[in-house]
Amino acid sequence: MLKANNVFCAQIPSKAYGPAPNVGCPELPQWAKRTTALAAFRSLLVQAGLDHAHLELPYWNPLRDIVEDKKVVLKPNWVMHQNASGYDLGCLITHTSILAAILQYVAKARPRSIVVGDAPLQGCDFESLQVNSGTIEMIERFSKNGIGVQVKDFRRTIRRDSRLQTMAQEHCLPFDNFILYDLGGASSLEEISTPSSEFRVTMYDPKLLKRTHGPGKHQYLIARDIIEADVVINVPKLKTHNKACITGALKNLVGINGHKEYLPHHRKGSPDDGGDCYCDRSPVKALLEDLLDAANQANGEVSRWLLANAVRGGMAFAKILNLDDNYEGSWHGNDTVWRMTLDLQRILHYGKQDGTLADSPQRTVLTVTDAIIAGEGDGPLAPTPIGLGMMTMGTSTAAVEWVNALLMGLRPDRIPLTREAFAYNRYLLADFSPRDIAVSVDGQPISVDELFPRYGRAFRLPKGWSETV
Repeated sequence: MLKANNVFCAQIPSKAYGPAPNVGCPELPQWAKRTTALAAFRSLLVQAGLDHAHLELPYWNPLRDIVEDKKVVLKPNWVMHQNASGYDLGCLITHTSILAAILQYVAKARPRSIVVGDAPLQGCDFESLQVNSGTIEMIERFSKNGIGVQVKDFRRTIRRDSRLQTMAQEHCLPFDNFILYDLGGASSLEEISTPSSEFRVTMYDPKLLKRTHGPGKHQYLIARDIIEADVVINVPKLKTHNKACITGALKNLVGINGHKEYLPHHRKGSPDDGGDCYCDRSPVKALLEDLLDAANQANGEVSRWLLANAVRGGMAFAKILNLDDNYEGSWHGNDTVWRMTLDLQRILHYGKQDGTLADSPQRTVLTVTDAIIAGEGDGPLAPTPIGLGMMTMGTSTAAVEWVNALLMGLRPDRIPLTREAFAYNRYLLADFSPRDIAVSVDGQPISVDELFPRYGRAFRLPKGWSETV
């Protein structure tokens, strides 16, 4: 059994995705593509000591005890079909060669079923994403060799583009495809919930969030495939995040929720107004927030277009006044998004099929982080590439993310998301402290204090975080 406090790391010296023809994999078929990702993932499995007695033999089967005859779901980061920074998808989404490497070993262990799924942003062109990422070609290759893999889009709401004035298409999937959870007072959001709390997520109708989150009521709509899975393999892309500082092992699970109206990302106003959208009270920003609310609630295309243009004009005026462009909680004072993220983590681990939480974990969660090419700067939607040349793996999302943060040159104890993942809770995400994390790189134990100087790179952070961690 893998120990929860163990985090395994593998280096990719080239810091690139691509062929690695000299990788010896006697346990895999000839049609399996030998890539840098496959070499790194295989290294992680070897380090973990899985099926060690049969290592280097054709019948080495490291994931057999974890996934044999089980329902398996891979959850990549498929947030968007294009990178708003102008760079390619390499630093934006989980690279397909990582998914292919994991699928090779999952398939060898003969699971009952395999699903790869995510709920990207509502403006994501899912078909373009699948084509441009090479996912379709990968699935066809596996199918041709007798391995069935289903790809699923978990979204209930989709837009044909990402513009504010574009009307959304609702109810794209049946409600029965999801399981509704209400964490109530057990939610991390309860502490900041009052009758006057104004939870928000950009480009969504605020009235809908009012229905799902408030004092004593915190609802999430989770893809049934996730909850019915015996094993979830969480495969994030490591990036900076303008609201949470870091997105990886923890934040990636936002994509198991089928509709963003269940996902508070910030609260309207400044802290002086009971919100956490921006730092200081601002009449101009308050007006723009009201205009955004009106645009998101407009039912007609003309009214929505007019209001969207009013928002753009207001933002241009604010720029003349030298106001920053944070209108959606993109700063270190965001006290909402990390709470929502940890709620989803607890549902992932403890969620039962009847919409309640059990007293013990209900499924195995294995996290494999793609940090070969990571994303820095204005993440998660406009990152620029940084070659970290690493993959990380572990069964504790909290521990893996702590290590990921260290590799990025961050102080995880100063980031609410990574720090609070270790806090005491009835539904623990870690029953040990960060001091107990045991890290190895390429099979060699290493002190967490040595991790960054020897293997890390200092990531450029989003504007709202650059002075804090």
